[in-house]
Amino acid sequence: MQAGNIVILRESDVEHNTLEKTWESVLRDITKTLGPGCCQSWFSQVVPHSFTDGVLLMHATKRLVKDRLSSQYPEELLLFWRKYLPQVSSIEVVVANPDADCPLLPSSSGVEHEPGNANVDEQSANNETAEQCSLLDKRFTFDNFIVGKPNEFAYAAALRVADSDKPQFNPLFLYGGVGLGKTHLMHATAWKIRTNHTKRRIMYLSAEQFMYQFIRSLRFKDTMSFKAQLRSVDVLMIDDFQFIGGKETTQEEFFHTFNALVDNNKQVVISADKSPSDLENIGDRLKSRLGWGLVADIHPTTYELRLGILQSKAELLNIDIPKDVIEFLSAKITSNVRELEGALNRIVAQASLVGRAITLETTKEVLHDLIRSNEKYVTMEDIQQRTCDLFRIKMSDLLSNRRQQAFSKPRQIAMFLCKTLTTKSLLEIGRKFGGRDHTTVMHAVKKVQELYATDSEFAHDVDVLKALLTI
Repeated sequence: MQAGNIVILRESDVEHNTLEKTWESVLRDITKTLGPGCCQSWFSQVVPHSFTDGVLLMHATKRLVKDRLSSQYPEELLLFWRKYLPQVSSIEVVVANPDADCPLLPSSSGVEHEPGNANVDEQSANNETAEQCSLLDKRFTFDNFIVGKPNEFAYAAALRVADSDKPQFNPLFLYGGVGLGKTHLMHATAWKIRTNHTKRRIMYLSAEQFMYQFIRSLRFKDTMSFKAQLRSVDVLMIDDFQFIGGKETTQEEFFHTFNALVDNNKQVVISADKSPSDLENIGDRLKSRLGWGLVADIHPTTYELRLGILQSKAELLNIDIPKDVIEFLSAKITSNVRELEGALNRIVAQASLVGRAITLETTKEVLHDLIRSNEKYVTMEDIQQRTCDLFRIKMSDLLSNRRQQAFSKPRQIAMFLCKTLTTKSLLEIGRKFGGRDHTTVMHAVKKVQELYATDSEFAHDVDVLKALLTI
């Protein structure tokens, strides 16, 4: 059945070759909407397998790909598929061959080293390094990492490590909450080292992969080969180290590997969600080793940093996003960068597939579930802080007696919103704004109402601020 130039398939018509052809169309749409880099890194690494009872099963080449698509792009993937196959109710992504997802440092031929063979020649080592770097996301470089006060220290430390011929800080330990950029900095460091020092051997592993490889070496009685290969690298990078917590045998192995690498002047870079001293179920001597070098934390994002990240992302996607939408997302989604970028991807995908313009109203509609999860009771403190963020002024200026328009305009709007969005009296509002009397608040409310009716730009500012507080 056809609808315009789009072929709509019935479930009974869907066979594997049809799924593959449809997937080619879906990939083209993804490339146009999310960009070729995103498509190449993640979506092109999965293939459709079967379609039964509304469930589309897709096979991923690696667990990393499966996890990224399932956590960051589930709704986009479903929307793109439903454009051609409306009967799809859900999509399940699984790793096609779990044992192949985390091999024990495969050689260039793709065949594992024989148990007990700890000798790896230089060519094989270089091929192994290339295999490890193939797991890195090409989008995660220093060039597209947006730097702000919350992450500038961690960024500078990672850049120094990447540029240096010898370890400057060993280990470099990056820590921060979910989605704040730790993995981006890890990937960026690996790419820059690989570019600047082509002969250095890099191994990048998640904590889960490290455990998997170690347990697998125990299973096949090949621990000597595992140890030798790990300790032959020039740079060892372990992401999400906190997941080794409670795994005493794995910690023991990492402890000895860490000591061997540091003693031989090899670089170690680690990321986790907490500082070494705060990691749970990690042995004290290992905590002590992790704190030897430089510990750099990444703080939660600020409004300005989120604004910069979204603007950069929009440029990367080559999409024109209205200023009020960018400001709305930057102020409303404060949890982490991953959720922020996911929200932008959702509205871009929706606009591309449905053909609706990206506006503040459509953004609220598409992200209603995400926004609702961040809803809270509006207080005068909320209004004051959001006003300062939007107009980029200090709280002291908002509450001061300074009459310059740059301060008086935001102050009047904030008073107006306190009157309309809270149950506070004029007297209470006046006290909250530097001890002003109720007549000053009445004048501000009247002034805002007049300007709202006659000045479209002023009305826009009031609407954006109100939306940030109430949606």
